[in-house]
Formats: sequence, structure tokens, C-alpha cells
Amino acid sequence: MIIPCIDLQGGNAVQLVRGRRRALVVDDVLGLLDRFRDYSILHVIDLDAALGKGGNGRWIKLICRHAKKKVRVGGGIRTVARAQEILSWGAEKIIVGSAAFKNGEVNRDFLAKLAGRVGRKRVIIALDTDRGRIVVRGWRERLTVQPGHVIAALEPFCSGFLSTFVDNEGTMKGTNLSWFRMLRRLTLLPITAAGGIRSMREVHALERAGMNAAVGMAIYTGKLAGDRTGLGKP
Repeated sequence: MIIPCIDLQGGNAVQLVRGRRRALVVDDVLGLLDRFRDYSILHVIDLDAALGKGGNGRWIKLICRHAKKKVRVGGGIRTVARAQEILSWGAEKIIVGSAAFKNGEVNRDFLAKLAGRVGRKRVIIALDTDRGRIVVRGWRERLTVQPGHVIAALEPFCSGFLSTFVDNEGTMKGTNLSWFRMLRRLTLLPITAAGGIRSMREVHALERAGMNAAVGMAIYTGKLAGDRTGLGKP
């Protein structure tokens, strides 16, 4: 399954290269809902909130209200209250990244409280990596741990994982299928793969491995086979 991504920054939908350089901007955020009408799930990530530089709550609320599909929201969710607020807007699930870790280790106290309040079925944990290590805080901070060190400890608190291969994010160079096959062997919970996915061949390979594909740049630029209506301005 393909899951389109709407990454929000400054009230626009953007695509970033490795989480830093802007490669594409779409200012008609709500217009994307019609663009993505044939997909059953949508990922919305608040990049500003992830970096602690404001937020795009207004747009997230509007997307949840008008999307008419399952919306999963991440970015800057560091408290139970914030998670509850976003779920109250109509989000199906929330995606937690930085708050899942504390001092480089699994933040069990927070995750237990979160799962207890909203239910683990509504929690997805982000296992984003750069050069094999987990990265947090908008991918700016690189921890010493790898997914294999923590995934078993995280399983009791979530319904699945979102894993971005940050090394190739936004580059249109393709993703690392071997890396995701390795992740698949570590857990029985659902995994959504992201980061550099550019072709239906990769999407099908991930499906055969039992994973969904969260796709950004390849959809926005129309490079994904069968989706030729690229949009946005570089």
C-alpha cells in the first residue's frame, strides 16, 4: 500500500532532502486532499513542531476534518495532552518519535502513560535512521542505538512502526530494500517504510516483504509509475 505524505512547514506542504534542504513547496495544502483522494491513508508530519519552531496545528485540524480518510499525524508530539488533542481532531493514529527516547534509551514511563491514556492501537513509533542509527528531533540528533537494540522494548507501547531511511530521504535515488528487509525480521508489528522510495518496483518489493510504503517526492513530482501529475514548485 502507498501512503502519501504531507510534510508541513510554515503553513506549506514541503519536501526536504534529508530533512534539511527544501526541494519542493506546495502552498495549496488542502488542495492535496483532492490530489490524494484515491488513497486510504494519509501521513501528516508537522516539521516545525518536530524542530520546536512553532507548529501547523491549524492545518492539521483542517486536514483531519476534510480528508475523508484515515489520517496519521506526527511531529512534535511530546506530551500525552498533545497526543489526545490531535486525536480529538479526528486523527486515526499519532506518530511519536523523539519522545519515545530519553537520554538515548527507550522512554518507558512516557510510552506507558501514553499507551494507557490513548490506547497502544492508536500509537505508531517512528524509528527513523541515519547511517544505521536512530535520529530524533527533526532528524538533527543522532542516538547511539540502532533499531535492533530497542524495537522489542518498544513493541508493548504501539501498534506499529514508521521507519524513514533518512540517508536517501527526498533524493529520488531509491531506498534501501535490504535495510527494510532486515527491519522486517525484527518485529511482527506492521512497518511503514519511507525514505527515497521512487518506483513501483520498490513499492511492490516492500509489499512482498509485508510493509507499506510512505511516499513523498516521487508522488509530488509525478515520477512514481502510474502517477504522472506532478505538482509543486521547486
